[in-house]
Amino acid sequence: MSNPHVGFIGIGMMGHGMAKHLLAKDFPLTFMVHRDRSRIADLVEAGAKEAKTPAELARACDFMILCVTGSPQVEENVFGANGILGAARAGLTVIDTSTAEPGSTAKVRAALAEKGAVLVDAPLARTPKEAEEGRLNTMVGAEDADFARVKPVLATFCENIFHVGPPGAGHTLKLVNNFLALTTVASISEAFAVASKAGVRLDKLFEVVSQGAINSPIFQMVAGGAVAGDLARMKFSIQNAAKDLRYYTQLAESLPIATSIGEAVHQSYEQAVALGLGERMVPSMIEAQEKLNQMQIVKR
Repeated sequence: MSNPHVGFIGIGMMGHGMAKHLLAKDFPLTFMVHRDRSRIADLVEAGAKEAKTPAELARACDFMILCVTGSPQVEENVFGANGILGAARAGLTVIDTSTAEPGSTAKVRAALAEKGAVLVDAPLARTPKEAEEGRLNTMVGAEDADFARVKPVLATFCENIFHVGPPGAGHTLKLVNNFLALTTVASISEAFAVASKAGVRLDKLFEVVSQGAINSPIFQMVAGGAVAGDLARMKFSIQNAAKDLRYYTQLAESLPIATSIGEAVHQSYEQAVALGLGERMVPSMIEAQEKLNQMQIVKR
């Protein structure tokens, strides 16, 4: 039997690798792009087709993957003019791999369900490097039967596929995951500022931590890159980090539960955006410390 037809919205830094591996595993692929067309040439050469609207994709495909920035973009693709909702039908499964607000996800899921379509939340972990290698992680919120149907699609570009709970659980867990990751980045940045101001050699700080319990892949990307004068090894922008932390703090407030650390970390990223660093990668939180403290921390 032939593989189901997949529609893809969001051929960006993560989406390109995902789409590439769908094609490599013989999934028919139709994609849609908005402005950036720089990553589509090899996909077209491999047999992918282009659609003009989300509704056109929804009519043509069995599965649709959304790999966009966040909830506003998801809602625009679903509810907007020529959106998915207008063409949704029984048998259509929408896989939302973005980092989104759980409340928005519930609204989108309910609207699609009225048309007989299914929304599965499957946000991603790891980086564009692993996307190009087909080695992403995903945390899936779905009913058992829906998880079984989407797993072969996700397996084309994911190394680890976690069924973390019912619908909505994936997006909730992703916010907690990103809070932990981004808190680590903010802590490294502050530690580098304090160590530098105190006259501690940053290469020695890196050497010591690399051999201890605090070491992690994030520490290696951020701190290791900084020691080498590279503040772009972790490919995730500060403005997207601020957005994810806003979603996290809003989730905590809705529960409600105290989140003093989350609020502080969120504001540190918003501060970096206000300093004009929003489009830089998250290791430039060190650059925010430089601006705030009027000092050079990293030579580059």
